[in-house]
Amino acid sequence: MAQAPLLAVNLNVWYGGKAVLRQASLEVQAGEVLGLVGQSGSGKSTLTLSVLGLLGMKGGSYSGSIQFQGRELVGLKESEMRQLRGRDIGLVLQSPLSSLNPALKIGTQLMEAWRAHKNTSKARALAAITSALESVSLPGTEEFLKRYPSQLSVGQAQRVLIAMATLHRPPLLLADEPTSALDVITQAEVLALFRRLNRQMGMGILFVSHDLLSVASLCDRIAILHEGEIVECGTTSQIFTRPANAYTRELIGALPERPRAHHYDVEEFFHDPVPHRVM
Repeated sequence: MAQAPLLAVNLNVWYGGKAVLRQASLEVQAGEVLGLVGQSGSGKSTLTLSVLGLLGMKGGSYSGSIQFQGRELVGLKESEMRQLRGRDIGLVLQSPLSSLNPALKIGTQLMEAWRAHKNTSKARALAAITSALESVSLPGTEEFLKRYPSQLSVGQAQRVLIAMATLHRPPLLLADEPTSALDVITQAEVLALFRRLNRQMGMGILFVSHDLLSVASLCDRIAILHEGEIVECGTTSQIFTRPANAYTRELIGALPERPRAHHYDVEEFFHDPVPHRVM
């Protein structure tokens, strides 16, 4: 019997009377990195908010199904969803400095994230926080924990967010444009970090981006979202070498030219192109 997917989504979403997602359907398997690619306004972040049960905060409404580990999330009470967020479903957003509270020290914010789901001694909490920071190549020292977000680089702030999102080792991580605010070098290092965490922790990742090359460097499969619909989903190799949908072919055709020797050699060109290191 085939294993049930970690996450299975089939959604219709409206803002007011306007349809934003129409029968948008995708699956994330346990331990898989699935890329969700689409232009700005195509509904990528809307899908992420729906999975987290936060669409109502933006004035949206939806119908359909969101199954996580075989459990239907549509219709759950807010108190039930609050237990899942952070503990079982992590989230990394695109703007790290605005996502962190500027008035609170890094250590305080990580401690609050820990205590939201676990009531342990301070020593055990600090041990977990230190481990999470070290897993993203940040120091778990007292000096670092006392810093404020304004004292961090953008790359450091993004890695703090990743540490916070993976603090409870959730089986599913939602990464919504997590590299769009980063320079090219830091972007490559963060992509390598996502892959390393995926391998070490075995977590499934839904990696949302408009950057097809970043998605190709990280993801096992890619889903293409266009005007509210998933128009194609396949392995990274298939999407780049045998795109079936006209919009997917348009996206591939718009990519910068690569050396001819590698132009269609996806297995070589896109397999672990970023080094497994972080700052």
